[in-house]
Amino acid sequence: MRPIQMVDTRSQYLKIKKEVDEAVLEVMGSSAFINGPAVQAFAKNLENYLQTRHVIPCANGTDALQIALMALGLQPGDEVMTPSFTFIATTEVVALLQLKPVFVEVDKQTFCIDIDDLEKKITPQTKAIIPVHLYGQAANMEAIMKLADKHGIAVIEDNAQAIGADFIFGDGTKRKTGTIGHIGCTSFYPSKNLGAFGDGGAICTDDDALAAKMRMIANHGQSKRYYHDTVGCNSRLDSIQAAILNIKLQHLDAYNQARQAVAHFYNQSFLGQDKLTVPFTAPFATHVYHQYTLILNDVDRDALIAYLGEKGVPAMIYYPVAGHQQKMFEQFKIGQQNLPVTDWLTSRVVSLPIHTEMDEAQLQWITQSVLEFINQ
Repeated sequence: MRPIQMVDTRSQYLKIKKEVDEAVLEVMGSSAFINGPAVQAFAKNLENYLQTRHVIPCANGTDALQIALMALGLQPGDEVMTPSFTFIATTEVVALLQLKPVFVEVDKQTFCIDIDDLEKKITPQTKAIIPVHLYGQAANMEAIMKLADKHGIAVIEDNAQAIGADFIFGDGTKRKTGTIGHIGCTSFYPSKNLGAFGDGGAICTDDDALAAKMRMIANHGQSKRYYHDTVGCNSRLDSIQAAILNIKLQHLDAYNQARQAVAHFYNQSFLGQDKLTVPFTAPFATHVYHQYTLILNDVDRDALIAYLGEKGVPAMIYYPVAGHQQKMFEQFKIGQQNLPVTDWLTSRVVSLPIHTEMDEAQLQWITQSVLEFINQ
């Protein structure tokens, strides 16, 4: 059996090595390393895939979120609502811009922002909502957009973990996650469902004016070279990464299907196990399983992880400390936060290996090892 990894980017690369190597060498030969034809081609191809009007490539997913917030023209102290149960980048950019984070509870099944708690916490100072499509499961965007439209609030989707997922509206129509809010942000970190060979990110929108502003912000606030209309930053996707992503975008649906097959194997193997709650798939979306995350019921998580490690099976906790518990937010004097579901999840979730190159022998070994521990 091959060694088991949380993510096997090397094996994925070897399957498309010829295409990727040729694309990279083409960039090297052209010397168009910054904003070259590969970047423009990737932006256009991603627009077509997502069925959105504008894709603005940038340096990473964190920059994508920052640029999106900057484009909204928010002022220090304006409230931005986010789930606490997410990677720190989602809320870090709120703090960086001196906006006020308002942490919202998550749904116990989907791990995504809880609609009831979201509605309760909206105030006249609420200017933006950042729902996170966590682990590959979409937040309830139809309900979120209804609330946002009612209160005149901007919505920025954090789609870093769910690119390629479909959201299914009540009338049966579908849209890709990241294209439903006013702005969508994603990351191409190597372990993502669509991963580069380094850092990378993108922003998408159907709003022409927002797109123009975000293009300027990402390029030093320039409307044209050396004419800076707004305060911006330097956030660019380099041409080599764009060339790689152009190849991998063609395989994204197959990659997501491979992840879904792994999740199905796990789900079937863990049927009837009261100590394990397998990932929930909401009826309003497809799940693309950036992570396969279990909830442990009366199981010593640290002991399980140690046992799996002895068996050559890596396991991770995403995320052991939620945003509202992080010291970095003490400056906002938001006080003690009552988020019992978030606190409950952070103490009980564990993620098993999932990626596009897993074989049945690996999956059998992983599931057997988990079952051995919980049933001993």
